[in-house]
Parts: sequence; C-alpha cells; structure tokens
Amino acid sequence: MNYKNCYIITGASKGLGKALTDLLRSDKDNLVIGIARSSLKSQGNFTGLSMDLSDTRGLIERMDQILPEGPFDKVVLVNNAGWIGEIAHTGHLSPESIQTIYQVNVIAPAILMNAFMRQYDGYNGERIIVNVSSGAARKITDGWSGYSASKAALNQMTAVAQHEADLKNRGFRLFALSPGIIDTPMQEAIRSAPEEGFSSLAKFKSFKSEGALSTPEEIAKKVAYLIANPGHFTGVLQDVREF
Repeated sequence: MNYKNCYIITGASKGLGKALTDLLRSDKDNLVIGIARSSLKSQGNFTGLSMDLSDTRGLIERMDQILPEGPFDKVVLVNNAGWIGEIAHTGHLSPESIQTIYQVNVIAPAILMNAFMRQYDGYNGERIIVNVSSGAARKITDGWSGYSASKAALNQMTAVAQHEADLKNRGFRLFALSPGIIDTPMQEAIRSAPEEGFSSLAKFKSFKSEGALSTPEEIAKKVAYLIANPGHFTGVLQDVREF
C-alpha cells in the first residue's frame, strides 16, 4: 500500500512515544514506524522495530529498515526516546551510566538525524525532524548532569543542523521541543531517586500528588499540531507550554 505520510518515532512503546504513535496510526494515510527496546507488534499501517538505541553499531546496521524510500508527501522523524540516567552527584556516577546516557540521548538522535537528512534530501514533500528535548537543558539540577548536558547538546545539534539546511535551501524543518512535565515512567524513576543525590526530590513528588503532570495524550496532540503546522512556528527551540 502507498502511504501519503511517514512518521518514524523512537521510544514508541510507552509514554509520549506511544501516545503519539497511537494518534498518528489512527489515520490510515500514515505509515508509522515505531522503535523501542521492547517488542512492538507490526500491524496494518504500523511497523514496530525492536532495538536498543544504546547499541550504536546495531542502530547503524538497521538504518535501511528505519528510513523507507517512499515517496511521501510528508516524512517526519521524532527522536523521542530518552533516558534520565543515573540520578546522582558527579563523583558518584558509574562510568557505564555516563556512557549510556550520551549514547541514547545524543549519539542515537545524531545518527538518525544525519541519516534522515541524507535519505530525504531533494524530496519535494515536507521533511520535519522533532527532537524531544527538555527544560533541563537550560537549568541546573543536581543529580542530572548527564541528562541536562545531553539535552543541551541535542538543542545545539538541532539548531546547527537547521542553520546548515537553511544555508543550502534544503527545505528541512527542525525543532527541539520541550514537552513539559508528563506523567510517564521517567517521572516514576525521578520520584524513586535517592534524596542525597537529588535535592529536588520533594518538588518532583509534589508534581504527582498535586496533579501537575500532563498526560502523554495531551502532549501528543501538541506534538501532532507542531508537525501539521510547522509554518506557525519560528525558531528551532519550542516549548509545548507556549502553544
């Protein structure tokens, strides 16, 4: 079957990634490719790919499965997968966790973004990349050195790639999107962190108890709006709380 649009979403098995996947696959004109560590069932217009984004070599070797040739009127990459990492102060982190957080939050999105822009260069249709970032990229939060730094790197990487695309009039639109605070397994991990390595623990627990967390479905609708209306937005850095 020929599909009008193609959406590639990492972290598609839970949280925002799953909500966005479910929303987009409800339109039968869309081909949705979901990537997650857990097994995803391919069905209808959805193709599930099981892979660990910290396995850089494995990701590179499967790129032909991730980026279909098309043609499509619109093709979109959503680098949604992310890891909060080990929440602890510098000097108390394991070397393995330091390595993994950058592999998942920086290296994998960089590889996917690079391959996407190579694959779809010269396409006549819309070509959009949404890198899911975080407000943590611009804040100092103890215990989050890896997460904050990796999201800051993702922001800058996205901004530079947009500048490069504009210099050559390649037609890509790129966004680094802060999704706000969502009720996801990542928030559960944050609330279970040891207080000695995370002085904001009480505040993050209160987000849950006071009902301050957005649902994944609410934020998925905002991401879908951004994708459907890129011309309504100026600049690379975006925040769902502003639209």
